[in-house]
Amino acid sequence: MYGLCSSLCCHHLLPRAQQSPQVAAPLPLQVLGVQRPHEPYHTYYQSGDVIVGGIVTLAFFLHATLEFTKVPPPPLLEELILVPKYYQHIVALAFAVQEINKNSEILSNVTLGFNIYDSYFNAQKTNHATMLLIYNMKRFFPNYICGIQNHLTSIIGGLDAKTSIDIANLLDIYKIPQLIYGSSPIMNYKTPGLSFFQMSPLERHQYEGILSLLLHFMWTWIGIVVIANDNGERVIEKIVPLLSQNNICLSFIERIGEITTPNEIFDLFSEVAKIHDKIMDSNVNVLIFYGESDTMVRLRWIAYLSRKNITDTVKGKVWIFTAQMELNSHVYQRNWDSDIMNGALSFTIHANEPLGFQSFTENRNPSMTKDGFIKDYWQQSFNCAFKTSDVSEVGGDICTGEEKQEDLPVTFFEKRMTGHSYSIYNSVYAAAHALDALISSRSAQSSMANNGRLKFQNQDSWQLHCFLKGLSFNNSAGDLVSIDYNGELLAGYDILNWIVSSNDSFISVKVGRVNPAVLSDQIFIINEDIITWHSLFNQSKPVSICTGSCHLGTSKKIKEGQPFCCYDCIPCPDGKISEKEDTNDCYLCPEGSYPNKNQDSCISKTLTFVSHEEPLGVSLVFFVLLFSSLSVMVIGIFLKNHNTPIVIANSRNLTYILLISLLLCFLSALLFIGHPGKVVCLLQQMTFGVVFTVAVSSVLAKTITVVLAFQATKPGSKMRMFVGKRLSNSIVISCSLIQIGICMTWLATSPPFPDTDIVSVVEEIILHCNQGSVTMFYSVLSYLGFLAVISFIVAFMARKLPDTFNEAKFITFSMLVFCSVWISFVPTYLSAKGKYIVAVEIFSILVSSAGLLGCIFLPKCYIIVLRPDLNNREYLMKRKQF
Repeated sequence: MYGLCSSLCCHHLLPRAQQSPQVAAPLPLQVLGVQRPHEPYHTYYQSGDVIVGGIVTLAFFLHATLEFTKVPPPPLLEELILVPKYYQHIVALAFAVQEINKNSEILSNVTLGFNIYDSYFNAQKTNHATMLLIYNMKRFFPNYICGIQNHLTSIIGGLDAKTSIDIANLLDIYKIPQLIYGSSPIMNYKTPGLSFFQMSPLERHQYEGILSLLLHFMWTWIGIVVIANDNGERVIEKIVPLLSQNNICLSFIERIGEITTPNEIFDLFSEVAKIHDKIMDSNVNVLIFYGESDTMVRLRWIAYLSRKNITDTVKGKVWIFTAQMELNSHVYQRNWDSDIMNGALSFTIHANEPLGFQSFTENRNPSMTKDGFIKDYWQQSFNCAFKTSDVSEVGGDICTGEEKQEDLPVTFFEKRMTGHSYSIYNSVYAAAHALDALISSRSAQSSMANNGRLKFQNQDSWQLHCFLKGLSFNNSAGDLVSIDYNGELLAGYDILNWIVSSNDSFISVKVGRVNPAVLSDQIFIINEDIITWHSLFNQSKPVSICTGSCHLGTSKKIKEGQPFCCYDCIPCPDGKISEKEDTNDCYLCPEGSYPNKNQDSCISKTLTFVSHEEPLGVSLVFFVLLFSSLSVMVIGIFLKNHNTPIVIANSRNLTYILLISLLLCFLSALLFIGHPGKVVCLLQQMTFGVVFTVAVSSVLAKTITVVLAFQATKPGSKMRMFVGKRLSNSIVISCSLIQIGICMTWLATSPPFPDTDIVSVVEEIILHCNQGSVTMFYSVLSYLGFLAVISFIVAFMARKLPDTFNEAKFITFSMLVFCSVWISFVPTYLSAKGKYIVAVEIFSILVSSAGLLGCIFLPKCYIIVLRPDLNNREYLMKRKQF
């Protein structure tokens, strides 16, 4: 069964209590098409004076014989195929009309009737049925009203958008309201200004519900199957951008063609077989299926159309069906396996069961109900045939009319009201309420003729449009039904879980709701705990992703030529993290923190500097104190032996200046240990630069003194005038003043200051003294290096002078050590990080100072302490023989 076209009729304005039973409870008078299936089936109740017409899709013709090796072919050749489940649409309309006629609060003086025609899913027959509804005759003359007519108020239909648009094109001429209970037709430049009322929820709410469902279960890799028509393309146009914006990818979009000629049926089934095999071969576990009212019948074919072995194609899939589809079957599909749909989630039009509907349905049988559809519905549902007077024998079982509808599988018939039937039910009530409002709005003088009959004609139907817009009422099922001023129903969707058991019994369980009328956080509700998934998922929540989740500490890298949901997982680069799964990019930790080993979280950096309490700081302090003590000891030895020849030799004053400056050099290293403050930072480099300059310049002065003293001993030498304290003091003071000038310039332009370094060492924040001006820092070092090189050259040249105690030898070696230390200092200083930069500088200070102290003064201390016999003038004045 496919499409329904029905009409409601209105009776005389007489109180229902005064009407005869025949009038109050209209009886069918005529049944058409039972013997001639090519004529549109229809039924109507003549006793109503106001008619609601309905065009439903109940049946269609299959113009070919189907032969398959896997399933027996249906015995169809130019034969009518019914979908028994759609018979409930007729029952729902009849039930609604009966309820209204029994209700004294609505249309109290009017009786409704209805006409129903089948559209056969065929444009020609739909147009013919529409004209029959308008004129209410077997033969009609367009635009002429002949004889006594019932008054058509509105038309309900159809189930499919194609049927609805065919009806709308005709009704637009006559301005008769159309209430569509199925898919909304697509309006374009070919159909301008068509007016109808959509009695099913807006499809955009369904798209949003599907999106919410996918996001809830984190299904990001899906497939879409649609019917290859305008509606299918509209779905793709609407839903694909919505999915992409929410990072949901499509593995494929498949379009199932429609049959337009008998010769196309085999091509269609071949196409469906290919689509089935592609779906089963894909790694997609979730599919959105958008179809029309007959699509479910086609879907049930695909398990039998596969070109592969059945054992190879059994894979669990989660089908998400749209509200346009209901689980139904043709007659020949009664015993077909439905396991492919097990665990499916279906969006359906929200429906509540009106009180008494099931008993009304169960009481309908061919002996009690004389409509034009029930016999064919009965015969095909129960696989039997009724005896007729012109047929002597009937093949197969004979219908008794007493068969029980509760014995029918759910795919054939449901006693519980379905979503589309509920839309028809509400459509009838909407037309009745609008008509009631129209009648109430008329004055008694204009609404009553002398004989008390209602002056309502077909041409008055256009007035119902304004009463249908903005209509709101409570139906008998307890739901509020509201139509906005755009002619759209304000309603939501239910989400059903289809469960097919091992014995092929079928049940549907409501597991969720999409209700746009509530608060935003309650629009979508799903109870996943009661969902039964396909048995192949072992009742675990299905997963549908192209690539597994990228763990913490990794990021996604899109595969070239693949959708953005297909990616590789790559580790985060050094210094970056990802704290969430499936992140597109890793990012840097906030300032003051660094990535952990797994690069999935940030750890706060520790504040560090060369502290007196840590092993490194303690070791450095120990050596500072050790060398300082040695310096003090040497000074003490020299002071104790102040007047001995070895102390007096080579300028006693320079010796004391050198020893004191070396002591200060050792002690200056303490400025680099501990928390760096502003004053400390200013003193560090300045003290270091000045005291080392004094020490090196003292060495230089001693070296020059040795050379000049040797030259002064030659007869007639003029160098005698330069030998003395004045020259040596001048060298020390002038060299020191130059370094002091450099340091003062440094302090005046860009002085050192306390700073933090968060870059050099990943795990630490280094507290250190920023040099301020790197140029000035290296200028101080360069000047020291210059003095050291000059001292080394001069000492090297004087190392072989023929003195018994030639100090130039020891100065040469000490300056060699000094220059080696500071030359190696520069690359080591530049490559070190964190507090080890400070440690390198302290080490260089200590080693270079210790080199000067040891190389110059250790030999003298040896003579003074251990060989006092050599500490005499005669020994010192003895010259080496060449």
